[in-house]
Amino acid sequence: MEGLVNSRIIPIRTSCRRHYSVFLPTFSLQLRNKNLNKGQVWMMRRPKSLDSVAASIQPLEASTTGNTDNRQPSKEVLELWRSADAVCFDVDSTVCVDEGIDELAEFCGAGKAVAEWTARAMGGSVPFEQALSARLSLFKPSLAQVQDFLDKRPPRISPGIEELVKKLMARNTDVYLISGGFRQMINPVASILGIPQENIFANQLLFGSSGEFLGFDANEPTSRSGGKATAVQQIRKVRIQGISHDW
Repeated sequence: MEGLVNSRIIPIRTSCRRHYSVFLPTFSLQLRNKNLNKGQVWMMRRPKSLDSVAASIQPLEASTTGNTDNRQPSKEVLELWRSADAVCFDVDSTVCVDEGIDELAEFCGAGKAVAEWTARAMGGSVPFEQALSARLSLFKPSLAQVQDFLDKRPPRISPGIEELVKKLMARNTDVYLISGGFRQMINPVASILGIPQENIFANQLLFGSSGEFLGFDANEPTSRSGGKATAVQQIRKVRIQGISHDW
């Protein structure tokens, strides 16, 4: 993930199976400055394959054995979970089982065309901001349509996520949602999971006085390529400053 050069990134390789687990592909960012040698922020992101949620997680160092049959997370992964001060979750196809913009587009009658753009955006063949603008221009959702969508299609949370978030919060681990999706659709997800609104980094749909679609807020870091990394760095910076104050 670009923009994280100054952080120690610990990648975790996952082998996908056709059953659900609360564990998803992750990396951790260890917070460090001259006064600190502890503190971690984890980012949980979508699996490259959206066919299933990861069921087996092993550190890259152990992956050379080629053994992908172990369905339990390694001790290293469990220790990272226990030591993390904060965890950042991606939302689409991670916390939720769906791609939010695809679902909204399908509801508005433009599902297939938008899904094709989503696939291109995820593949990295076009800049995210270009793909986001192109997808929205295909159906231009009004405020009334978004509200109707939310009323008729409540969020579908991935199996195990609610339990995982509760356990993290019980350990006083801060939980964040970082998404290239839209705040209007992620607020209900945060409400279900008990995540504070201020812990959401997402895009904002803009509407006119009559509820007509105007676009999206391009000032949000998640509205452009590399935006999730920027959001994680913002969280990291604030947390380092907060810990330094305590010292």
